[in-house]
Amino acid sequence: MAEISESFGMLMGETARLWRYALDQRLQPLGLTQAKWLVLLHLSRENGLIQKDLAIRVGVEAPTLVVMLDRMAEDGWITRRESSDDRRSKTVHITAKAQDVLKQIRTTATQLRRELLAGIAPKDIERCSDVLAQIKRAVENLST
Repeated sequence: MAEISESFGMLMGETARLWRYALDQRLQPLGLTQAKWLVLLHLSRENGLIQKDLAIRVGVEAPTLVVMLDRMAEDGWITRRESSDDRRSKTVHITAKAQDVLKQIRTTATQLRRELLAGIAPKDIERCSDVLAQIKRAVENLST
């Protein structure tokens, strides 16, 4: 059991990285880098995120995100506004142009997910999802 638990985190990380890479390869024809489509997906789930929260979710440092958001704003994918809670903070919002490409991102992601999960019993996927949700909650509780 010790060997499994020791390699579990590595397996989970590698699987997530490879899945993102496969999706990234399929989304390249849309002219989106992984960083850009990750930003758009996070904003599609919660539009109006504060930049520092978005940086955490995407997994980049705040200064790196600012440079990327500058380019995305120039390209018409996002807009930034002063936060109503803190004028020093800016919230990030997706544009109508981004809404159109999000449909393509979701369609591509759905097709890839179907391919990757084909042949795995729905009950196994459900159990795996439950376990991952428990781990996610445990990690989130570490930072509170």
